Amino acid sequence: MHTFTHHRRGTEPPPTNQPDPSVVPGPSNSTFMPTQSGARLSRGVSIKGSVKFLNELLIDGEVEGTIDSTGTLTIGEHARIRGEIRTKSVKVRGAVEGNIFVTERCELQGCTLHGDIEAPRLVVDENVTFRGNAKVGTAKSLPA
Repeated sequence: MHTFTHHRRGTEPPPTNQPDPSVVPGPSNSTFMPTQSGARLSRGVSIKGSVKFLNELLIDGEVEGTIDSTGTLTIGEHARIRGEIRTKSVKVRGAVEGNIFVTERCELQGCTLHGDIEAPRLVVDENVTFRGNAKVGTAKSLPA
């Protein structure tokens, strides 16, 4: 048995206009919606507001505001971040002006960071410019 449905022309948008559910664009000064995994903010993208994600995010654009996640953040070499970062772990290759708080690992790779770091583990490669304070160790070993 076959069922045929007839739709009047122009009542349904073409399927190519379907947005990618993993990345939800928004106007400036809005909150970036949480994503499932493997999201990317490409070079040339600029967000003013808060960015939230669940698993993994690569930022190679500009963010002015807070970045908050229980996942892994990679800040690409072209990225410019102004604001606080709170994640499970972060790799920084671009420029960050703000404080970084991670629950597992912070890795600085050829980047510029003006701000403080709190992390159980900190890895700093050569060619890193870091101006700020670092509290490194487990929560039990960090002073209150």
